[in-house]
Amino acid sequence: MELAIEKPTDLIKKIYDEKSEAWKIVKKDKNFTKQLSTIEETLSRFGLLKNEIKVYLYLARSGEKKASEIAEGISLHRTETYRILRDLEKKGILFSVFEKPLKFTAVPLDKAIDVLVNAQKMRIKLLEKEKENLVELWLSIPQQQVQKEKKELFQMLQGEQQVALKADELLEKTKKEIQIFAPDYYLAQLYYTDFTDKLKKKLGKLDITLLIEQSPKSVFFMEQLQWPKEKCRMVKTQNLPCFMISDQKELLIAFHETPDKQASDKKKDKTAAIWTNYKAFVWTLQMLFSKLQETGKHSA
Repeated sequence: MELAIEKPTDLIKKIYDEKSEAWKIVKKDKNFTKQLSTIEETLSRFGLLKNEIKVYLYLARSGEKKASEIAEGISLHRTETYRILRDLEKKGILFSVFEKPLKFTAVPLDKAIDVLVNAQKMRIKLLEKEKENLVELWLSIPQQQVQKEKKELFQMLQGEQQVALKADELLEKTKKEIQIFAPDYYLAQLYYTDFTDKLKKKLGKLDITLLIEQSPKSVFFMEQLQWPKEKCRMVKTQNLPCFMISDQKELLIAFHETPDKQASDKKKDKTAAIWTNYKAFVWTLQMLFSKLQETGKHSA
């Protein structure tokens, strides 16, 4: 999905009158471009397209506008602008003003996000309702008898959300033991996705061995989690990926890529991962985990 702001400063200039006091403040604040980009990227994750975000942000900052003014303000064709306005109105984040000529106004950002979030929730509920029907329909079709053979597999995952979902799945499948090595960056990710809370609930049910990177950041998150100190070891190491081993049979290893800042300011850190039950790979990481555990120590 394309992002709305190819050059954030271009849209900022269109949103603000360059002669106004607001524009002078914005121009001095170097963080504003970054903040606007963050808002734009968040809106794109709710399913809004590039030009839809342009129109919404322009109206949210400019107030009531005619379609022609919007088209001119953000350099869009009038026909496309009218279509986008109607689409955004159907989504519930714009209003039409009963005046002649017709004007449009944006729902405040906090309310717009509520609307978009609730729409996503409704879609998820509908999909969940459809699941039973689809499974029942699938099972009603005559199935070819295939002899199941356990094979060594791997799966590539891209993005924090997909990696977090796979980590949750691995934890739920674990029957006896899970071993986790989490550098401070990944520990923060696991904390904010609630994985560490789910892990803590398994303390009495599973044999959990947790190794973390020796750093103030790691200590902070473990204190926030109120994790038992005897259940965690700190390790002096750098540049190792996060990995989890479930019942010595399955492995999830996450990779963190930080792009070259000189290449593009818009590129962000990327998270990817590999899941596998390939015995040799699992065994190799098992040996690494054991060596790290030997050098680790309990936090003070």
